[in-house]
Amino acid sequence: MTSGFKLTLAQINPTVGDITGNCALMQAAATRAQAAGASLVVFPELSLTGYYPGDLLDEPDFLARIEQGLADLLSATRSTPGLHWVVGAPQRREGPGKALQNCLLVLADGAVRLRYAKQLLPTYNIFDERRHFEPGPDLARVLRVGGQQVGFLICEDGWNDEGRDYAVNPFERLADAAPDLVVSINASPSSIGKHALRRKLFAAASARHQLPLVYVNQVGGHDQIIYDGSSFAVEPQAGVVFEAERFSEAIRTLIFNDGHFCEASGACLPPSSDEGLPAMEFYRRQIVLGLRDYARRCGFTRAVVGSSGGIDSALTLALAAEALGAENVVGITMPSKFSSAGSVDDSVTLCRNLGVRLIEHPIRDLVATYGAGFSAAFSAPLQGLPLENLQARVRGTILMEYSNAFGHLLLTTGNKSEISVGYCTLYGDTNGGLGLIGDLYKTEVFDLCRHLNAAAGRELIPFAIIDKEPSAELAPDQRDTDSLPPYPVLDAILKQLIEGERLGEDERAAVAAAFARQQASEEGRALISRIKRMIARNEYKRRQAPPILRLRGRAFGSGRQMPIAAKYDF
Repeated sequence: MTSGFKLTLAQINPTVGDITGNCALMQAAATRAQAAGASLVVFPELSLTGYYPGDLLDEPDFLARIEQGLADLLSATRSTPGLHWVVGAPQRREGPGKALQNCLLVLADGAVRLRYAKQLLPTYNIFDERRHFEPGPDLARVLRVGGQQVGFLICEDGWNDEGRDYAVNPFERLADAAPDLVVSINASPSSIGKHALRRKLFAAASARHQLPLVYVNQVGGHDQIIYDGSSFAVEPQAGVVFEAERFSEAIRTLIFNDGHFCEASGACLPPSSDEGLPAMEFYRRQIVLGLRDYARRCGFTRAVVGSSGGIDSALTLALAAEALGAENVVGITMPSKFSSAGSVDDSVTLCRNLGVRLIEHPIRDLVATYGAGFSAAFSAPLQGLPLENLQARVRGTILMEYSNAFGHLLLTTGNKSEISVGYCTLYGDTNGGLGLIGDLYKTEVFDLCRHLNAAAGRELIPFAIIDKEPSAELAPDQRDTDSLPPYPVLDAILKQLIEGERLGEDERAAVAAAFARQQASEEGRALISRIKRMIARNEYKRRQAPPILRLRGRAFGSGRQMPIAAKYDF
């Protein structure tokens, strides 16, 4: 069967603010849709500007560029006669309230055939759409295209079908209009468990209203946030019957006929499994895409990492090599008088395994010079914590010098466990342009290293690094457990305090049980209180740290906003 209504799901990777580039992406996809005989090509939410443009929307010049971009798209539609383009763009509005709306526009043959303004504007976690947009009116918008009555939603409009979070239910209102097909355009960020949740919610809404649906999502990394694509089609009885590629661009044309979807060739769609990626593989792909797009959009082709011989820098180097190519990554080992010979040797083995260039820059003499200057100026020896932090800051300075001199993006190597409790040095190991593993707890760092080795079928990250006891090596015989509880204990407490109900079902029970064991003893309760205080008093460090690639529902940065100058009672 090749007859029926053809539509193209254009899962593109727009760049925030690049109106010209985003128009070119849409024009190229529309040309492919026209060649496939499609009547409709669907792009993601705010596809013209990329999601999310933030306070660029307050700039008059940017708004003028948006209007020019829409004019260019309208002109381009004349070269694809009969094809309807579903695009997302900010639109000006009149009257009280915000001056803009987040809109879906259907363009065809040089004209705007339909305009729909997003009704539900998320203002939670990483979202702040109400800052710039006014909600659209509570009404359904449908358009007849190619003999089909098509209804439209924008992202959050479809997430409230059970009415939990908003007084308005756009999906229910659209169902009252009885369309043949629902089109939802989206910019849905990726985090662990989000893929399964999307499919579950929209399959349930499709079944409840007996409405087939296509869900088109953007893909790519934008600052901290990564979009995984995974656009899909849903049938009321069968659930999700098609899903586009994950973590990559995809232009896919389907046939919609009598409530069912099939391949553009007429062949039946292969089964679509609800099973997502294993957690470690998900983390790997999300980080690799996030780094690749961050570097590309910021104009970097190469990266540098301080290689301590520890597991955090080892994992960062391995992920950077995969994302950018080993030939574009440099490791720098900076031994001090407290560094073990094994740490330098482990860095050598690691970089040889990865194919990464390793440079040695000892810091013993630099630290001694600083110490002598300190003593001469302040009539006191440089020792204890100031000496430990000095070593980290000397290393951070060297790495920034290299970045400045040779144009490499400096990647910071802190993990979520250490960042949570402030086990890091401001202006030292927190230096950098991007944190790859700052949303991974320490126990997950170990797990991901083992996963990379298993996936490679060889020892990418030396077992000597994975098996050694963690140490900052800033003082004689120093171990992380001198300052922190064992990481399995710390991570369970941190996950409960920071993630809480955002944990996935597979983690929630185990974490709650571990947390309950701590609460059962006076010593455990004291430890929980201590960790709470450490989290609170180190917010000032996190506020000054580089952006962290978001992997979980509550990453540090825009996803967790806490005051610094405040008093917490625990």
